[in-house]
Order: sequence, then structure tokens, then C-alpha cells
Amino acid sequence: MPQGQRRLLLAARSWCSGGLVAGLGVRVFGLGGLVAGLGWLAVWRRLSFGSEAQSLAFFLELARCYTGSYCQLIASGHKFESLNKTVCFHLSSSSAPPVQKNHARCSSMEHQLLRTCLKSLNDNNNTLSLQALASLRSLIINPNTSDSTIYSILETLTRSLKLGTNSLTTHHHILKLLTDLASHRTHLSSQILNSIHSSSLLFTESIQIATESLTSLASIANSDHNKIDDHLFMSLCFAATSTSARLRLLRNGERLGIGMHVLFTVFLGFTKDPYPYVRKASLDGLLGLCKSGNVFEDVSVIEGCYFRAVELLQDNEHSVRSAAIRVVSEWGPMLIAAKEENDKIDWSNQVFVQLCSMVRDMSVEVRVEAFNALGKIKLVSEDILLQTISKKVLAIMKEKNSHGQCAAERFEILASSYAGAFVHGLEDEFHEVRKSACNSLRIHTILYAEFARQSLSLLMDMLNDDSMAVRLEALETLHHMATFECLHVQEIHMHMFLGSLLDNCDLIRSIARKIFKLVKLSDLKLFRSSVHGLLQNLERFTKDEADVFSVLFFMGRSHGNFAAHVVKEVSQEIEPVLEGKLVLDSARVAAFLVLAISAPLSQNQNGQNIPPRLFSYAVTLLGRISSALREVVDQDTLLAYLSQCSRSSNHGTEVEESSLLPVVDDAVLTHSRKDVNSPVGVPMLQTGNGTSKVQPVISCELEDLATSIVECQADELDEVMKSVNLILARVRDAWLLVQSRCTNVAVRALRDCKRELAMLTSASLESAGILAFTLQYLQVMKLFAKIWEHVVWKIRSDETGGLEYLFGKLDVRLRELRYRYIGFSKEEGLYVLELIVVACMLRLSKVEICCSPTTMKKLSAVISHIEILNDKGTIEPSNILMDAKKTVHEIESSKAGISSSLFQITNLVDFFTLKQFSLCSRVRHINAELDVPGNDSENPLPFVSGLPVAIPLDITLYNVGSENRLWLTIRMSQESTQFVFLDLNILGGCNEVKKFTFMAPFYRTPKARSFSSWISIGMECVLEDCHLVKHCGGPKRELVHLCQEKEVHLCLVRRD
Repeated sequence: MPQGQRRLLLAARSWCSGGLVAGLGVRVFGLGGLVAGLGWLAVWRRLSFGSEAQSLAFFLELARCYTGSYCQLIASGHKFESLNKTVCFHLSSSSAPPVQKNHARCSSMEHQLLRTCLKSLNDNNNTLSLQALASLRSLIINPNTSDSTIYSILETLTRSLKLGTNSLTTHHHILKLLTDLASHRTHLSSQILNSIHSSSLLFTESIQIATESLTSLASIANSDHNKIDDHLFMSLCFAATSTSARLRLLRNGERLGIGMHVLFTVFLGFTKDPYPYVRKASLDGLLGLCKSGNVFEDVSVIEGCYFRAVELLQDNEHSVRSAAIRVVSEWGPMLIAAKEENDKIDWSNQVFVQLCSMVRDMSVEVRVEAFNALGKIKLVSEDILLQTISKKVLAIMKEKNSHGQCAAERFEILASSYAGAFVHGLEDEFHEVRKSACNSLRIHTILYAEFARQSLSLLMDMLNDDSMAVRLEALETLHHMATFECLHVQEIHMHMFLGSLLDNCDLIRSIARKIFKLVKLSDLKLFRSSVHGLLQNLERFTKDEADVFSVLFFMGRSHGNFAAHVVKEVSQEIEPVLEGKLVLDSARVAAFLVLAISAPLSQNQNGQNIPPRLFSYAVTLLGRISSALREVVDQDTLLAYLSQCSRSSNHGTEVEESSLLPVVDDAVLTHSRKDVNSPVGVPMLQTGNGTSKVQPVISCELEDLATSIVECQADELDEVMKSVNLILARVRDAWLLVQSRCTNVAVRALRDCKRELAMLTSASLESAGILAFTLQYLQVMKLFAKIWEHVVWKIRSDETGGLEYLFGKLDVRLRELRYRYIGFSKEEGLYVLELIVVACMLRLSKVEICCSPTTMKKLSAVISHIEILNDKGTIEPSNILMDAKKTVHEIESSKAGISSSLFQITNLVDFFTLKQFSLCSRVRHINAELDVPGNDSENPLPFVSGLPVAIPLDITLYNVGSENRLWLTIRMSQESTQFVFLDLNILGGCNEVKKFTFMAPFYRTPKARSFSSWISIGMECVLEDCHLVKHCGGPKRELVHLCQEKEVHLCLVRRD
């Protein structure tokens, strides 16, 4: 007998002896193969052990799983003549019609099973055994079970539920059966609810039983919200004597469909509960009512909730104080909106001051919540805001108080509660508080110019903070101020500001450059310092070239006169040197040319001297400059503009506003970039009077042809997207099979998806990228399924080496999924990061191979990146991400390390559920093709031992941007690898498809007659930890390979 069939029969024998519940062996080992191999009769004979009732119950469960119902089983009655003695089937002798015979036989089986259960109830002192419960479940989920049997089952379960001798396991199974019964027989849901309520399980001292009972009530109520009315909920709340029961009721109030006013009354009343966790749950409930969009028209109701939350700001428990702050921040604005127009500013100030009083709390969590809440108060008086950035009471505040508003002593107490509030936050010892203070400050800096001016010095100090997250938040605040033209940088601030351009973090440098795009500089000295700082950024980080050029272009447009002065000062660096040779390959010279061509586009250029030859020089760098300005203007338009300006006047004349140099409108400069290779209409620069100076020459036939091609490509892409999303929908179904321990079936389903995907064809780069991503995603899910079998189900727990191999392969696939595909929406990007988090948690949960320090570093870095993404948007992270973030913080703060949270990590993995994923964005695939022309084993390249050899390579890059760092890897073995950096700026910039020839130097030629090496192109993972990879002269981070390795054959040069 095959091993799978033997396992099923062993599972059946185990079940009959009390070891397993019915159907477990069927789901694990596969019933179809067993029946096909043995036949029903042989299955019955092999199951005939133990008592007849036990064997019959298991056999019927087996048949139900395979055939779908008992009637279908009986319809093939000629196969079961040998079962007559046991189940009273007389298939051949009965003269009744087939349908009547089927019903009769079903009824006979029902009564047999029911009698067995009742007998078990009497034999076990009125306690249902697991075998009896399993038999009852078979009857409950069978749609053909008669109503009389169902009522008998309900009566039996209700009676058993009230027994005090039941174990926790028995209570759990009984409640589960009642929930299943309510879902299959909805007309009984009301009676089942009353049974659970009358059993008093909600109020037992056992937290687990109370939780199970409330969960059952909530599940039944989800199908019919009218089943739990407000009176029942109120009675449950006030009858609950245990803390756990009150907590469950408060947390599930909205889920149970209780009315808003009843919930408000209950939540407000339980804020005075003696237990802090109940008070916190009540406050969270009030917060949920406010956020769910409920409208409270009675001002007294809003005031009652607000003032109760204000009282709890002084609670002894820090979690209650945090919850009270959240309630004040949400109900406070609601109270302000309900007041008269003249009173709104006073109430807004009062709410703001109440929140300010919490910024010095002893708890870090409370201080963070306080600053988060301060950012939600949109309207505050200027004098109060100014006082929050000064620790001393300001003169204006004393002057206001001199009019007799309050006594001097009370005034000092009131003013001290919010004096220097933001200063304390920015000087806090915990970076979470400093970050929150920066974020809150951002909201208020755009309200008043004086407050923005005085806040600038505080924010500049934060640019030297030890925490990268704080520096990022401070720069985001400065960028927000620059966007609303509230940022006025002074000379005293420049050295701090320019330091951000030299930060080692790519994100910090990027945000700093965005600020320079928007900021208005008041004098030439500041402008010159800014240009110098950007050039230093360019010299130290060559990969930032495109972004630096873009910033210089915007700065030149905004400061035309300053740009013209700087270009005039450095004109000697741009001009030809000895023998008329230009130094145009210098990044510094290219930067000055970008500044020069942007100056005439300024509205306030005022006739500064821009030599036309500089525009001619810029034409020679058209590829690099157009790549940097691709978000502003396309290459054809830029070429036309440069050509026009180079011919506009003779050397030495001034550029007047009425000259031929066009002035670009903002709308034109911010148009979306189009494909420069496409003959479809090219956007044009417009002159000041709105007439076009550059007319593209395109025939009508070419326009029609291009339009039809674009439409066909769009239709094809839509079809590919639809087909791909249908395949992705089936991936989630396959994952449900994995969680049901049917891993082999799930893997086969994923293989079918791959075969369907291979049938789709692509005629464009966009559709090819989508298909490549989908294939990669299917491979990732296949690896997850295999790892799940090892780690969660522990079916092959002894194969540690094989599991480590699977984890290594999964890490590579996920890294490729994250870095080799661009154009994700924020939701799609978060989904990919969630998969990486789950992979890390799976590795951590496997103690034998967890590699805790490395995996924890990676997990912490991914979660930090997710936090940054969430701070920039309104997308709520999934439960697994929130729980993983909490767990990581607990591990980092615990001295015991990961061992203290291993159980929690395992639980997180067990409760992971794959979300439905669909592609909405047009994903692009970063790919490469590599070829060594004319090289094979018959035509090797010549080399001299000990000397470098040049290997000619034909390289094609797809969707590679200027921010990507590419490396050639040349290896002779796993231990001997040489890296060669590919500088795309030197090689001619970055386009959607780029082809070029490159001579790769190989220095490690061995003393041998011939040898082979393998060459590939890798891309550096910019967001990975740079300390994990140690390559001398190579990449600092992990590489993802963009193409397959290419073998190169070399042969020693002979003397003859």
C-alpha cells in the first residue's frame, strides 16, 4: 500500500481511539488518491476497527468530504452491498423510488450518529467526548440533515454548554459548533444567541472561555446585526464582573452593531472604571466613535466627552493618559466647530494649551502622543505659538495679562504650562519625541511669518541630530515651509543647511536638494554659497548628478540675476584650455552650463550678459542635461531651445526680455515627459507672448501611424493587466491551501499559474515588465509554501540544510522583487515590503538557523523604511506590519534579545494571512543583456599571464536610471571575484533602452594556458545595510543581478 494511504488509515485508527478529530487525516494526506487506489469497499473494511459507531462515523465523514453529501454516496449503492449489516442499507431489495430510498437511508444514518452521541453523553457523566463532537459537526454541516435532528443537536449542545464539568477544550468545540450551526441554519441564530447568553460563560473567571463566548456572539451577530439589541448589550456590560469580560464587550461594541448613543453612554460610563485597561478601552471606544464619522449635534454631549478626557490627562496609568490625549485631539476640534464663530479661537487656544501641558510627561509614549496631537490643532493664536518656542514668559503675554484677565500667580502657572513646549520636545532625549515635535511644528509654521522665522533656528539645529529619522523630519518641515514660501534662510543658517547636502544618507541629500529648488535666496552671497554646496555634493556623490543639475536649473530660473553673475565669475573654467580643447567631460563645468542655460528663463533676468557660445557648449552635453531635466522638458525641445539661443545674438550682447530667448511658463515646465523617440506631437517651449518659436515637422501620415501604434499598445497592455490580475487572484486561493496543510496541491496550482503566464505574449517593454514581475511573484509564493511546510507545520523539521537553502533562495527572489521593478504604487510597494517582513519573521522563528543579529538588522531596516513611507501618506499598514514593528521595538529594548520574544514571533507567523494582491500600476523591469561578440571555446580571447586583459562587451540596459549603481562582476571561482563600476554618466546618460560597447578590464590573469571566467551585471541595493557586505574596491551593499552570467573563454598568447 502507498505511504499516503497508509497514513490516512493510521489517522483513522488514531481518531477512533481519541487522538484526532474526523476529517483531519483526509485534509492532510489526500482522500482522492486513497479512494482511487483502494476503492470504497476496501476503505470500509480497513476502517472496521474499534466500535461500529466509531468506524461508521469516520466513514461517513470520509464519504462526505469526497462526495459532497450522503445522498451522492448512497446514489452509487451497488458498491456498498457489504455495508448493509452495519448501516441498515437494503439497496437491492427495496422497491421505493430512488429519492425516497436516499432520504430513508440518510435518516437512518442521522439517527445512528445521534444515538451514538447521546450514548457518549451518558457514558461520560453528561460531558460530550471529542468523537461525539466530531460526529455532531458532520451532521451540522451536511445540508441534507433533517430539521428534527438539527433541533436535537441544538438542545444537546445547549445542555452541554451549561455544564460546569466541561474542560476548556470542550467549551471551545461546543461554541465552535454553535457558531457553525448558526451560519448553516440562520433561522436558529436568535435561539443560539440566547443559549450562549444564558450560559453565563461571558462572566466566568476564565479569560479564555469568556473570550471564546464573546467571539461566538460577535461572529453570529456579523451575519445578522439585529440579533443583539441595545438592551442585551447594556445588560451584558453591567452584569460583567470580570475585567476581561468588560474589556471584550467594550472592544467589540461597534462590531456587534450597537447603536451610537448606547455605545457613547457605555464608553463614557466606563471611563470611571477602577481598572486602567478598562478606562483605556473606553477612551479608545470614544475615539472610534469620533473617527467613524458619527455626528453629535448636542454640544453638551461633546463637552461632556471632552472634559472627561481632560480629567484623565492626570491619570496614574500612562496608557490611559495617552488614550486621553488622543480623545482630546479628536473631540477638541469637534467642540471648536460646534462653538460660535467668535468663540472658536478661544476654544482652540484652550485645547492647544491643554495638550501642551502633557509635553513634559514622564512617559515617552505620552510625550509622543502629545506632540502628535498638537499638530492636529489647526488654528492657534500667534502669541501662544511664539510662547511655545520660548522658555521665558514673553512681554506680550505679560502685557495681555496686565488688563486683569487673571491673577498673577494663576497667570504664571498657566503660561508655564505651554512656555517652551516645542523647545522641550526638540531637546528631548528620545528621538521619537524629537521627530514628533518636528512634525507638529510643521503644521504651524505656515500660519504666521514671525513664528516661522523664529522656528527656523530650532529646526536648523535639528539637522545635526544623531538620529536619521529626526534629520529627515526636520528637512521635511523645512520643505513644507519652502513650499508655502515661509522659509527665509539667513547666512547664519547656511552652514547647517549645506551640511545636509553632504550627508551619507541618500534620502537626506534628496530632500535637501528639493528645498533648494523652492527656496528664495535674498542676496548673491547666499546664492553663491548654495551653488558651491551643490557642487560639493556632486563631487562627493557622483550618482547625484542628475538631481544636482535639476536643482541648479530651478535655482537659475528663480534667481536669474544671481545665476548670470555666477556664470560670469566662472566663465574661465568653461572656456577652452590649451590648444582649444574643451573640458566638457567635467561634472563641474556641466553644472555651470546648466546654470547658464536656465538664467534666461527667469522673469527677472534684467539684461545680464549670457554669451551665446555657452549654449553651443551645452549642446555637446545634451544627453546628460536632458536626462537630468526629463521631468521638466524633453530632449527635442531642449535641443531646439539651445540651438535658438546659440544663434540669437553676437558675443557680448545682453539678453533682453524681448530677445529670442523664450521664457518658460510653469505649466510648460511641469508637463509630463513623453517618449523622445516617438513621432507623436512634441511639446514646445513657449515665448512670453504665447507664440511657438519651434515648430516640429511631422507629416499627417506619420501622426496617424504613431497614434494607431500607441492605441494598439495601450489595448494590449490592458489585456495583459487583466490576465495577470486573474492569475494573481488565484495565488491567494493557493495560499489558503497552504494554510490548510495541502502544500502539494498549492504548489501544483502555482505551477498551473506559471504555465498560463507563459502563454501570454508581450510586444512592449511595459507588458514585458508586468509579466516578468508576475513570474517572479509566483516563484516567491512557491518558496513561501515550501518554507511554511517546514517552519509552521514542521512536517520536515529535521531537514535544516534544505530549509537554509530555501531561505537563501527566498531572500534573493525578494531582493529582486524589491529592486528590479520600479513604478509601484505605494500600496504595491508596501505589499512587497510586507512579504520581506514575513520572510524575516519566518527565519527568526526557526531557532536552528535564525542568524538573529543579521536578520534583526534587516527586519529593523525594512520596518524603518515602512514608517517613512507611512509618514508621507494615509495608507494604513496591515496588522502583520504593526505587530512586527511592536515586536522589533520590544526586542531592541529587551536585554534578553530575541529569545524573550520567540513565542510572540511564532504567533505572528501563525496568524499571517495573505492579502489579495492586484497590479494597478505599470511596473517596469530593470533588466540587462550582455554579450561577448565573437567569443566561444573555438575563438578565445588572447591574454598574457600576469597582465590585464580587455574583454569587449555589448551591453543593453532597460529602465536603468541615473540613481542606480551598476557593477560588472568577473569571477573565476566563488572565492575570486573582481568588480568593475559602470559609470552611466560617462557612458552617455540613462534612457529607457541604452546600448553601448564597454571594454572590461580583468586584472587577475592566471598562469595557465587557458581559462574561463563568468561575467554578469549587478545592481547595488541602495536601501540595504552597507555593513553586511565587505568588498575591497567593490560594492558596499548587496547586488541583484540583472542578467545571466556569460562565460568568457581566454587563451594564452603563443610566442610564435
